[in-house]
Amino acid sequence: MAADENLRSLSLDCLNLLINGQAFSDVTFSVEGRLVHAHRCILAARSLFFRKFFCTAPPSSPRGSNSPAIITVDSVSYEAFLLMLQFLYSGQVSVIPHKHEARPNCGERGCWHTHCTSAVDLALDTLAAARSFGVEQLALQTQKQLASMVEKASIDDVMKVLIASKKQEMHQLWTVCSHLVAKSGLPTEVLAKHLPINVVAKIEELRLKSSIVCRSITPPHHHDHNGSASDLEDQKIRRMRRALESSDVELVKLMVMGEGLNLDKSLALHYAVENCSREVVKALLELGAADVNYPAGPLGKTPLHIASEMMSPDMVAVLLDHHADPNVRTFNGITPLHVLRTLTSDFLFKGVVPGITHIEPNKLRLCLELVQSAAMVISREEEGDDNAPPSSATFYPQIS
Repeated sequence: MAADENLRSLSLDCLNLLINGQAFSDVTFSVEGRLVHAHRCILAARSLFFRKFFCTAPPSSPRGSNSPAIITVDSVSYEAFLLMLQFLYSGQVSVIPHKHEARPNCGERGCWHTHCTSAVDLALDTLAAARSFGVEQLALQTQKQLASMVEKASIDDVMKVLIASKKQEMHQLWTVCSHLVAKSGLPTEVLAKHLPINVVAKIEELRLKSSIVCRSITPPHHHDHNGSASDLEDQKIRRMRRALESSDVELVKLMVMGEGLNLDKSLALHYAVENCSREVVKALLELGAADVNYPAGPLGKTPLHIASEMMSPDMVAVLLDHHADPNVRTFNGITPLHVLRTLTSDFLFKGVVPGITHIEPNKLRLCLELVQSAAMVISREEEGDDNAPPSSATFYPQIS
């Protein structure tokens, strides 16, 4: 057996001791009211903190007793404590939560938890546990993970990590976060509501230095005002999309109010329909700064065209609730209703839809019913008779 395989086997064997709970356990911790069974020899071998603690702590139980005393841990969360033990036992651990599982502080359905608030909170808790118990290797690993997370995290989470890195003197993480906040464009008065005054001063100092460097490296005769404006706009759009992915609609609102972000020109609503949850799309619509029928791209598709192509009843419903027009046409004359009728026809009579490998019939049917009903309502209103039947209606057989 190769050396690497021997080490992996040893790692798994030790980890199994932790997983099996009370098997051979000689120390018990109580964390957030839950018991964790562990092994003194492993903890002492892997952590100087535990080695000193077990050398100076009183015996865990009277001689002959089979019930060791319980050590209460108040400083860290149960989940972070388990992750730290997993690292001590096996030498490896992932501080990213399991994909798609329901998590506190993350209401996004199907979230992969790579950079959401829940993932950042768990990483910060794990970092605090590693620091409390002197597990520096885990602390370094978690810092690197956080540095990667904040690149895509919401600005609120970046500021949260910034404060933690300042308190714990993690200079590399502080540098990453402070530059991200400095580039965010958030006004000083907004930063002051979330960050200590001395930290805001550092951010402003970074912004000033960045401004001076930019001016010094660009010769006067090479100034491209259009290019600079374009770059700035691209940065805004990237930040806006990261905020939407993180469900941080409040940041998008701040960008609209403080930075003049145009939600229509940046196609914020189109992007949210394609990439975010119904709740994010709804919150974006409720800002009142986006045209629900704004045409985009070479074909002039509206968000409702996109939702119809996606066959997403949730998206279709929320857009219709906010006055999306089921009869609005693309530049080549296609309405959302045309899109859904074509999809339905292909599915019913050809058994396949070009370019789509998987179809959920019930979702397709529901989308068609929603858009068709909305179109009928508009037709009746235009005719001025709420009781009159629609002038033309196409009925499709039920999709099983």
